[in-house]
Amino acid sequence: MTSLPTITPGQKKLGLVIDLDTCVGCHACAVNCKEWNASGHSGPLSDFQSKSDGVWFNRVHTYEAGQGETSRTVNFPRSCLHCEEPACVTVCPTGASYKRTEDGIVLVNADTCIGCKLCSWACPYGAREFDEDDGVMKKCTLCVDKIYNENLPEADRVPACVATCPAHARHFGDLGDPDSDVSRLVAERGGYELMPELGYKPVNRYLPPRPRKQGSCSSQNDISLVDIAAKKAASDGKGAALLRWADRVLSR
Repeated sequence: MTSLPTITPGQKKLGLVIDLDTCVGCHACAVNCKEWNASGHSGPLSDFQSKSDGVWFNRVHTYEAGQGETSRTVNFPRSCLHCEEPACVTVCPTGASYKRTEDGIVLVNADTCIGCKLCSWACPYGAREFDEDDGVMKKCTLCVDKIYNENLPEADRVPACVATCPAHARHFGDLGDPDSDVSRLVAERGGYELMPELGYKPVNRYLPPRPRKQGSCSSQNDISLVDIAAKKAASDGKGAALLRWADRVLSR
């Protein structure tokens, strides 16, 4: 079995902070992640085949939370959490699964992985997937080949999922540094780790959805699209087309 590196206070711990309040569930993070890490015949929109199969390092789940007026849709991205004490590493019989000392990233050495799938069974977060084509386990690498690439501008040295998020719901940085931007964001928003009771100490953090403002939109303050078009038509005579379109849509 594989041993874990000794972690000292203040040691660098690279990870993600995901804002569940602003994530819109567009799956851009998952698609760009797959494009960067697995582009080619197993890519989601390739010319070779139209099926979006193969390994996905990042997935987005959507849930309905709450009831009545307090209900809301929560989009929950899921990938490797790069735990401080990952069971997927200690269970590996060949040492293929390992945690780096210099930045805390958990990786898989494809040359020594035998595809036994023990790590996927040990991971309670479902963060690992078996690549049927290559016969090895794969997972999120935090785009380790991208974040240290000095040929890229410094602003681009972030994981593909972070770079592509249109809602800026994903943040990347050193969670081992209490003064880093991501650590301050976690402190300000009450960020939390996923299933801490398991004892694996995930590095990634989630920011909870903000509470909804009560009474911010009442029936008296609702603005009708038809009313807007009518006012536009009355003022300059150019809103008639919009009014007809709105009438057709609302009459269906």
